[in-house]
Amino acid sequence: VQLQASGGGLVQAGGSLRLSCAASGFKLDNYAVGWFRQAPGKEREGVACDSRSDGSAWSAELVKGRFTMSRDDAKNTVYLQMNSLKPEDTAVYYCAADFGSYGCYVPMDGYDYWGQGSQVTVSS
Repeated sequence: VQLQASGGGLVQAGGSLRLSCAASGFKLDNYAVGWFRQAPGKEREGVACDSRSDGSAWSAELVKGRFTMSRDDAKNTVYLQMNSLKPEDTAVYYCAADFGSYGCYVPMDGYDYWGQGSQVTVSS
C-alpha cells in the first residue's frame, strides 16, 4: 500500500504546476484524499480535500480560485492543479488518503496513508 506524490519543481511566480498522487495497493476512489503542505520553519497545513464517500470537500482560503483537485479513477490518481503560483506557495506538498467515515473532516493526524512529499519552489 503506497501513495506516490510527484510533479513538483521550480516555477516562476504566476506559473502553474500539476501534482499527482498515485496510489498502489488500494483504490483511491473510495477514499477522502487531502493535499497538505509544509514550508520551512512552518507547521504542515491543509491545502485541499475531496471525498467520494460523502461528497465533502474543502480548500484553504489562500488557494481558492487558484488550486483545483481532480481524479482519474482509471489511473488511480488524484491531481492538484496549481495555477497563479506565488512565492508563498513554496513548500513540500503531501497527499494523504483516508477511508474513514469523516470524509474531508478527518483531522490531519487521522489520515490512513501519506505520500512522501513533493517539493514545489516558486521564484519571484
